[in-house]
Amino acid sequence: MSEHQTVHQREVTMAGMIRKLLASGVAAKVVQEARKPQNQAKIKKAIADFRAKRGGGSRPGGTPRY
Repeated sequence: MSEHQTVHQREVTMAGMIRKLLASGVAAKVVQEARKPQNQAKIKKAIADFRAKRGGGSRPGGTPRY
C-alpha cells in the first residue's frame, strides 16, 4: 500500500469515527428529551394521531398492540 493510500484510509476511518460519535451524541440527546414528561405527552399524542389516521392501532392478524 502506498503512503497516499494509507493516509486516505486514515482519513476515511477518522471520518467514520466522527460520524458515529455525532450520531451517538444526537441519539443521546433524543433519549434525554424523550424522558421529559411534556415531551412524553407530545409523543403519545403523535402516536395516537398516527394510529387514528391509519385506521386503528391493531397489528395484521387482529392482535392489538398495548
